[in-house]
Amino acid sequence: MFCPYSLTVPGGVQAQVLGLAEEMRRRGHEVRVLGPCDGPPPTTYVTPLGNSLPTAANGSIAPLAPDPSAALRTIRAVRDEGFDVWHLHEPLAPGPTLTALTLHSRPIVGTFHAAGRSSSYRYLAPVLRRLVRRVDIAVAVSPDARDLVRGHLGGEYEVLFNGVSVPPRPTDLVDDGRPHVLFLGRHEERKGLEVLLRAFDRIERHPKGHGRPVLDVVGDGPDSARLRAEYSDPDRFRWHGRVSEEMKWRLLWQAEVLCAPALRGESFGIVLLEGMASGATVIASDIDGYRNVATDGRDAVLVPPGNVEALESALGAVMIDRDLRDRLRMAGLERASGFAMSALADAYIERYQRLLN
Repeated sequence: MFCPYSLTVPGGVQAQVLGLAEEMRRRGHEVRVLGPCDGPPPTTYVTPLGNSLPTAANGSIAPLAPDPSAALRTIRAVRDEGFDVWHLHEPLAPGPTLTALTLHSRPIVGTFHAAGRSSSYRYLAPVLRRLVRRVDIAVAVSPDARDLVRGHLGGEYEVLFNGVSVPPRPTDLVDDGRPHVLFLGRHEERKGLEVLLRAFDRIERHPKGHGRPVLDVVGDGPDSARLRAEYSDPDRFRWHGRVSEEMKWRLLWQAEVLCAPALRGESFGIVLLEGMASGATVIASDIDGYRNVATDGRDAVLVPPGNVEALESALGAVMIDRDLRDRLRMAGLERASGFAMSALADAYIERYQRLLN
């Protein structure tokens, strides 16, 4: 499996790659993950291909490795190993995946994750159309991701939704008696963190007297310093920075609410599924990518993106109404169970075998 983004930087694609590889290895398949790493590889089956370079992509800054040294390491790695199948996540992203697609000396499964808008697809379409034909089986993680790549480059794409892996719940979690709201993501305008901070700042006290709510903020980004300075009360705003996967799940299990206030550009709401799987109540923006996962009023509360008042109202309603909170939480647990990483691994293994046969 090839990942274009640094495997030591938290991200949705990286989590899917590592989770899928782990599930397949658990079944006895020989899987290696090739990608950039800024520091020691996260696990023993990762082959590091050098450091990443912050690169503008899809309205964000992506940790890609488009440099010649990473390309040379990729070429050396695939020549040294006798892989049967190459699985490229974001096959057209600059770096290892694009290098492997150009070589195309093994059968290729390509998974397309991006949704929204893509300047590279638009302006480089004549070149990319030729390259994308080298993908033997093309998969998109959502209808939105499929529509983006197909609209610019043509071709046929199967839709396989992302999967979620839930580790065992630890037994030493401590309840401090305060309601916790959790944000997971990059601190940039597109992810809507400032909208959440403004909405949360209006909530002074838990309506039923269970103490002041706490907002746990995970991640970093270009807006971190400014927002941390503006929302600096340590009793209400807890800034965790980047955390390990273990710590991320501890915060998820502690959270009463998982809030995903992204404004646009989300192809699939994996963070919503993680919130549901942990037993948190999910509040999210009503955008196309999140509607792949969540249904307003059934397993989540969806609010207009960027609307501070609506988000404040949703947070207050979930904290006040225990019946609403529990109903959404139980439906969320059921919804998340349908996106098990084991089922996704089965689907991809079937496609690998189809190629090899």
